[in-house]
Amino acid sequence: MPSSDLGQAPSPDTTLRIDSTRPLCPLLIAEVNDLCDRLEDANGRTSAVLRLHGTGPAENWPGDVGIDVVSRWEKALRRLEQGRFAKIATVEGVCSGPALDVLLTADHRIGAPGMRIAVAVNNDGVWAGMAVHRLTNQLGGLHARRLVLFGADLSEQRALAMGLIDQTAKDPAAVAARLAGRFARLDPVELAIRRQLVIEAGVTGFEEALGKHLAACDRTLRRTRGEFATARGNA
Repeated sequence: MPSSDLGQAPSPDTTLRIDSTRPLCPLLIAEVNDLCDRLEDANGRTSAVLRLHGTGPAENWPGDVGIDVVSRWEKALRRLEQGRFAKIATVEGVCSGPALDVLLTADHRIGAPGMRIAVAVNNDGVWAGMAVHRLTNQLGGLHARRLVLFGADLSEQRALAMGLIDQTAKDPAAVAARLAGRFARLDPVELAIRRQLVIEAGVTGFEEALGKHLAACDRTLRRTRGEFATARGNA
């Protein structure tokens, strides 16, 4: 494979650190958007590594903020989730609050030994942000209902069994760096298409989804035959 086709390993410019106890604020939103800017400038040829950590649950998430800030946060998360680049999350300590929101946008999730996922609850209940939607979409209604209605503190083993993390490793950062280079070799447009097909599968009927899947298959077949390369050469 030519060197120009190889994905780049993660760098400080493609890494974001999120502390679970951090309150929602404009600076946090800006950090997520800045990461997206840098990754988009790289045209999908590098992967994001999301370093999530904390010492305890985010019992006061999101803090004293207005709905305008909440809306901007959700838009930033959606931008991260749909970006044409792979997102690998590592979890050390407690993942809660903003870290949990970011975790649920990731494509691959690696937990360190002893990590926990805390769906925190206060007197008003679990925060009703879009994490509720993502939990339901990713876990199904039964598991999501238990987490969303009453909160939960999930051990490493439980999070792995439920699919909130994909694997565990003694050195999550090293595993993430290795995977980031490999994932970044994937075509960014095709990666985004497949992610969207997965997201929509739970809420879209077979007949409605069939056309989108056939279109994705057609793109792959045409790429195999070299039609895209030929078209670019003739442009």
